[in-house]
Amino acid sequence: MSKVEEITRESWIMSTFPEWGTWLNEEIEHETVEPGTVAMWWLGCTGMWFKTPGGCNITVDLWCGNGKRSHGNGKMAEGHQMANMCGARKMQPNLRAVPFVLDPFAVKHVDAVLATHYHQDHMSPEYAAHVIQSNITTVDENGKEIPVPFIGPKKSVELWQKWGVPADRCITVVPGDSIRIKDIEIVALDSFDRTCLVTTDSTGPDREELTGKCPMDMDEKAVNYLIKTPGGNIYHSGDSHYSIYFAKHGKDYDVDVAFGSYGENPVGMADKMTSCDILRMAEALRCKVVIPIHYDVWTNFMADVNEIRVLYHMKKDRLDYKFHPFFWEVGGKYVYPRDKNKIAYHHERGFEDCFEAPQNIPFRSLL
Repeated sequence: MSKVEEITRESWIMSTFPEWGTWLNEEIEHETVEPGTVAMWWLGCTGMWFKTPGGCNITVDLWCGNGKRSHGNGKMAEGHQMANMCGARKMQPNLRAVPFVLDPFAVKHVDAVLATHYHQDHMSPEYAAHVIQSNITTVDENGKEIPVPFIGPKKSVELWQKWGVPADRCITVVPGDSIRIKDIEIVALDSFDRTCLVTTDSTGPDREELTGKCPMDMDEKAVNYLIKTPGGNIYHSGDSHYSIYFAKHGKDYDVDVAFGSYGENPVGMADKMTSCDILRMAEALRCKVVIPIHYDVWTNFMADVNEIRVLYHMKKDRLDYKFHPFFWEVGGKYVYPRDKNKIAYHHERGFEDCFEAPQNIPFRSLL
């Protein structure tokens, strides 16, 4: 049989997806984290992988799904949080714009699965299935072997359990809670995700009517995290909008690196922080490095980080900023504090061994 006769749609999908295969899985697995540092990888959207010198591996908001894949009937679900917020009915054109850089089914070890909230692009049933089916274990603070825990706010825990994650594997957190795993301490903090506040249980016409009602407790729907590591304290803001209460967190905790969800909000929608908000958040948190995320993934919210760069240079001297931004790439590694002075990331370029082996060229002048 010829090659063209062997190839099918299914064989194409299996041979090309996920786009990075296990390249990043292998990199993370083989990474040796030096004492006094913490290594992290951006997995797309707000997904993060953290690894410490003590061999602690945790993920936050690892998501393996898609956005729109068909025009369908051209309508948004009536009770979708975006529809609730702005009254839009035309389908949101949110196609996924970045590749899958991690194979969730190739993960060999993880010590905790964290979610900031329960929106579709922050939790993964595929990843949860793999962690459960693979019987991956970790150890508690007493060194006892235990199943890997799933950590998140109440609504995230309910969604995991709906998918089939056993209740005894889940830990519900609210702001102020603290969990220690190996050489990491996870502190749950207030979220400021106002889109999450207008998320209803039903996305259909029977959606809950929110008009005139006092919002339910945000703490049940979303949390931010401060992740204390041997290399520094990392602040993960989930999908938080800007809040002046960032300043309280900045006074209560030492923050080294802060992640903020940045995006170009369409007219009539406010779902992501703007460039000004990212800088205000960093100033309020008193962090040393601020890293914009989430702008990468949705085609209709994609934003230019150069806007943050320009505003930063306009303001930094006059406002005496003590932080600087770092502009990352999905799939890239960042080690703190080793890389704390870097401003922008570039993937490994290769060819370091050029001219170390014999060339195979007709003559040198070809070069």
